[in-house]
Amino acid sequence: MNKLYIGNVSAEASEEDFETIFEQWKIPHSGPFLVKTGYAFVDCPDEKAAMKAIDVLSGKVELHGKVLEVEHSVPKRQRYVGFLLNSVLDGMLAQYGAVQSCEQEVYMLTSLILFRAMEKLNGSMMENSTLKVSYIPDETATPEGPPAGGRRGFNARGPPRSGSPGLGARPKVQSDIPLRMLVPTQFVGAIIGKEGATIRNITKQTHSKIDIHRKENAGAAEKPITIHSTPDGCSNACKTIMDIMQKEALDTKFTEEIPLKILAHNSFVGRLIGKEGRNLKKIEQETGTKITISPLQDLTLYNPERTITVKGSIEACAKAEEEVMKKIRESYESDMAAMNLQSNLIPGLNLNALGLFPTTAPGMGPSMSSITPPGAHAVYIQQGHPESETVHLFIPALAVGAIIGKQGQHIKQLSHFAGASIKIAPAEGMDAKQRMVIIVGPPEAQFKAQCRIFGKLKEENFFGPKEEVKLEAHIKVPAFAAGRVIGKGGKTVNELQNLTCAEVVVPRDQTPDENDQVIVKISGHFFACQLAQRKIQEILAQVRRQQQQQQQQQLKPTSGPQAPMPRRK
Repeated sequence: MNKLYIGNVSAEASEEDFETIFEQWKIPHSGPFLVKTGYAFVDCPDEKAAMKAIDVLSGKVELHGKVLEVEHSVPKRQRYVGFLLNSVLDGMLAQYGAVQSCEQEVYMLTSLILFRAMEKLNGSMMENSTLKVSYIPDETATPEGPPAGGRRGFNARGPPRSGSPGLGARPKVQSDIPLRMLVPTQFVGAIIGKEGATIRNITKQTHSKIDIHRKENAGAAEKPITIHSTPDGCSNACKTIMDIMQKEALDTKFTEEIPLKILAHNSFVGRLIGKEGRNLKKIEQETGTKITISPLQDLTLYNPERTITVKGSIEACAKAEEEVMKKIRESYESDMAAMNLQSNLIPGLNLNALGLFPTTAPGMGPSMSSITPPGAHAVYIQQGHPESETVHLFIPALAVGAIIGKQGQHIKQLSHFAGASIKIAPAEGMDAKQRMVIIVGPPEAQFKAQCRIFGKLKEENFFGPKEEVKLEAHIKVPAFAAGRVIGKGGKTVNELQNLTCAEVVVPRDQTPDENDQVIVKISGHFFACQLAQRKIQEILAQVRRQQQQQQQQQLKPTSGPQAPMPRRK
């Protein structure tokens, strides 16, 4: 598609003006400019020239006081259909809280409602066409090609510009999660080879980038190796390294067993193990290996990795490595999808600091801060100094030990990290299945503390490997404001549930407490809970502002002529 449409053209514009602009910006064109009232057309010799014109000129170059709009030209019929589709889509997507990116002109939704919208819209018919709704998975991925239509067709300006996400992105060749191994220090020389010949050969044969961290842990019995490649490339490099170690052991008459040791971020290990250890047992049975995992007590703030030790023949260990890393990559992709699609609930919050995802620790892949969530749009705007909030979060009683940690270390670290006060209330009865965690702090502290608690329950296998952690949170609101949360005929609370995908309940016939407050119950997964909490706090803030305005009006002196002072007799 090399024909261009130039819009927002001044009535004074001429063919010579466009010739000058294209010559100035060194943009080739293969035909004359067809200038009409308000718009113009021109042909480019190829797609590259057309894209350059769109990138360089559209929205950036002014002609006779008007900023030009440049895009791919589409047939009149498509323009009409595109306009019609846009009008209908605007209405349909507005129901789901869709917003448009000003820069890319594509629809974006918060993660909490994206799947609801996709479920409803995917496959639905409109103007004899079946809709297909998808999300942009990666800001840095290379686009396959232009989306259908131009600006007048499905609201997209031709193909995405350089650095912008494409609606269809090619999968990356290299895996985002590298393979991390621990090898005995005495075998490092053999793996490197004379003048690095062996490691270069492995790199070439397996198409991998291999880092041997020789300077880490000086004097340690084992050294970490990081392998960056495709999953197959990582597995081939791993097997080659195991073969080299086995040969070196025979040559040096090393009699001890050399197990395969894989390093994995702690956030993935719970899902690797599976509920009641089922995933790990399955891998052991299918590969004929024995697998053990280092205890949680070995973790520190500086070492978030667990050691997965695999014992068996080289072939068996190689098969186990494939299955273990497959599970870890699935967990990583799941977490990345959650992060890429989630809303920026707290402006300025650094998700990279939450510790739910691998960071730039050696070999743990790209920094999360380098990945811009394409669906991220703020739904909560914080003004002024954030007020402290109190949330009662209910967790399984069996999970209390994991949250507190040995001698209270975990809850202390969590409190310090989040900047919140975190206390666990005494059990209500001997058979209580839930315990209440009292979290006091501003919105960002609430987000951090609750995020870590949800993550901890996932790590400790209190929920299934593919199951979202769903908890109940209670917020106390002034009794007079409860009606605003419910809305007329329950309208507000129903809209709140549809928007957030959380269950929001204001129990009827509550007796207000000594502070004249009642409880709002919120149940759901982490992001659903967070969005519901923010929305309820917005309602309460609005109520407080209205109260302040009423009080200020009452304090104002009444205007108008004052009554005359009585005369003295």
